[in-house]
Amino acid sequence: MMYFGTDGIRGISNREITPQLAHAVGNALTQCIERCRVVVGRDTRRSGSMLAHALAAGVMQGGGEVLDVDILPTPGIAYLSKLYQADFGIVISASHNPPEYNGIKVFDARGYKLDEAHEARIEAAMANIHSVSADGVGTYEFVHNAADSYIAHLVGCGVSLKGKRILLDCANGAAWDAAPRAFRLLGAQVDALHVGHGGADINDRCGALWAQLLSERMRAGEYDMGFAFDGDSDRLIALDEKGNVVDGDQILYILSMFAKSQGKAPDTVVGTFHTNMGIERALADAGIRLLRADIGDKYVLQSMLRCGAKLGAEQSGHIILSDYATTGDGILSAIVLSAVVSRAERPLSQCNDVELYPQCNRSIPVGDKLRIINNSDLAEQVERVRRQLGDRGRVLLRASGTEPKVRVTVECDDRDIAEKLTHEIADFILKLNFQA
Repeated sequence: MMYFGTDGIRGISNREITPQLAHAVGNALTQCIERCRVVVGRDTRRSGSMLAHALAAGVMQGGGEVLDVDILPTPGIAYLSKLYQADFGIVISASHNPPEYNGIKVFDARGYKLDEAHEARIEAAMANIHSVSADGVGTYEFVHNAADSYIAHLVGCGVSLKGKRILLDCANGAAWDAAPRAFRLLGAQVDALHVGHGGADINDRCGALWAQLLSERMRAGEYDMGFAFDGDSDRLIALDEKGNVVDGDQILYILSMFAKSQGKAPDTVVGTFHTNMGIERALADAGIRLLRADIGDKYVLQSMLRCGAKLGAEQSGHIILSDYATTGDGILSAIVLSAVVSRAERPLSQCNDVELYPQCNRSIPVGDKLRIINNSDLAEQVERVRRQLGDRGRVLLRASGTEPKVRVTVECDDRDIAEKLTHEIADFILKLNFQA
């Protein structure tokens, strides 16, 4: 497709992601469903208001109804789309990307991200503009209590955290208000970092991609747990009381094992091709099967729906709890994980007793990621590495769905071997890129 990638439409604001593009998306929705109702929200990026209003204008030009919920986490828009009985939920956000990026994510009436067939239908409709008569122009409403409704939902999924000390990193993004409020309503003592909402510093050395920077603060502050969200708060990376990072793979394991301790062990959970082999083997020892989906939380969800699993996760921190939500929700996942730790009456570090395989990851900027990823010489290089690893590990190669990068992962029971082989593949990719 021309516009939609792994997670909606993504690019540099005012260059690839323009008001004209946002207007076209909004108008296309009215061609898919006549006089549709659309919930529109955004993260804190400076370009968000511009794009949200342009998209709203496109919806109204086509005769649709716009409910503007302002700055809210992406999963909040998914939740409110169902609550307000909307036809679509739109999020203006570039998630974990730097401040200069923005994007457009689309949810359906059930709060699920659209599949490729529906995205293709929207793209086709974007080529034309649908204008209604003057007396049929759509409506716009700013919903003042939208955040309260979403936060009430979050709190309803938790347990009392009275006596717990929680450190939050809100990434100067959409979680800046909702996350601290929700945890305080649950009774926790909360310190919240990076709660700016001007948008110029969203994800800037803070949040889920920089969770390791919280380690020293965690140890010094004697917190029970720490939680770092990304810019639109659909990801979660946790930290235990010792300041150790707990990623999405480990959270998947902790939640699965707690369910088993309660006599509710799931038959199957869903991870991705990045899910650590140590997680897979530990789950198998507990009688729990891990299914691997493509990278991207919507693919995790699709796999969950097919097999009936209630829990899925990506290593990067998308955790999907289908009993509570229709998409990855960082704040919800943090609340549920806090409840598990509280009910287990053990610190988070002791709940996280899985042994991971060493894993080395590299993201290599390239000019044409599809040309690189489809290069036959690179395929031969990767196959040589796979033969060298045998059953001791795995190698993964993929084009980023959101950035001009190729991502390489090598997993092995020996860290030195994993790092050596990762660098060999990365160097090969750099040479191919240089030859372009």
